[in-house]
Amino acid sequence: MKTKQFSIFFVAAAVLASCIKLPEEQHTSFETLTLTRETVTAPMTWSAAVRGKGDVSIVSRCTGTLELINVKDGQRVKKGDVLFQIDSRSAMNALVHAKADLQTALANCENAKLEAESNKELSDKGIISDYLLRKSLNTLQSAEAQVAQAEAAVRDAELRLDYCTIKSPVEGLVGNVLPHVGDVIAEGMMMTRVAGVSEMEASFSITESQVHAMVSELGSLEALVKIAPPLTFRFKDGSEYSHKGHITSLSGMVDQQTGAVTCYVTFPNPNGELFSGMQGSVVMPVEWADVMLVPLTSIVRIQNKALVYKVGADSLASSSIVEIEELGDGVRAVIKSGAEVGETIVAKGAANVHEGQQVLF
Repeated sequence: MKTKQFSIFFVAAAVLASCIKLPEEQHTSFETLTLTRETVTAPMTWSAAVRGKGDVSIVSRCTGTLELINVKDGQRVKKGDVLFQIDSRSAMNALVHAKADLQTALANCENAKLEAESNKELSDKGIISDYLLRKSLNTLQSAEAQVAQAEAAVRDAELRLDYCTIKSPVEGLVGNVLPHVGDVIAEGMMMTRVAGVSEMEASFSITESQVHAMVSELGSLEALVKIAPPLTFRFKDGSEYSHKGHITSLSGMVDQQTGAVTCYVTFPNPNGELFSGMQGSVVMPVEWADVMLVPLTSIVRIQNKALVYKVGADSLASSSIVEIEELGDGVRAVIKSGAEVGETIVAKGAANVHEGQQVLF
């Protein structure tokens, strides 16, 4: 009886074992790429902020009560348009006094001139001494100096009167109008801003590594201004501005806090589509000549290092640290060192490869 039970047990165990499938070794194939050199044109993109190239602050240059506000927020104005009018009565009185003082100085000067001429004739005839002649000539010089001072006072008074009428120095759009009619305006008080809109300037930062690459390639950053191709401004919604811009200047030094150089691009703005304070990006086509291109999926980043997995003849993967520079399209990068033409690397799935792994392809 026991023998029969054991036999049944062993038969059941054998049947159960035949139904259980043991896990099989998994083999993963990775896409690979053989390195070659080629020439491509790829866009480089930088975040940019826009401002009017002729943006100016409108500041009061005199003191008085604000009588008139001639503009509203966002209003388009031309160069010379009146923006504000400050009570000018005090300035007008000062000008009247200055002109009166000038007339007095002119009269005194004329009298001194007549006396000097008369004394010159008397001195020539020996009627008066040289002392009296020199004294009259000195009086004339003093009178002439007083005329010059009076003339300067008139010009200063005219300026003060002119400052009471605040005009726009550029064509553009008025920003926030800060004061109200009836406010007492002090000299130096901020009134508003006028954003020049005929030309707009987009500023963006070039990283230190990009600066180094450009200097190595061009010899200097100034050369970038001369040979840079036209740039495109891209709005936040992805659409592109219809007019191209050109690099006009560079900050000339690396900012110690950001490690970047600020670059400025000027865009024409005939239809007023660009506004001061607008955010977007600038795109510049860059030609990469005779470079090794790889997809970013082939790059594994560990801290501040980048590496690729090379595939040998035995199909085993071995890591190699490389120096790269991204093209800016979010897809590709250039290997600058650490790999050679003709070598094969893992092009896709490199993040899942480990050292010495057999890569089947």
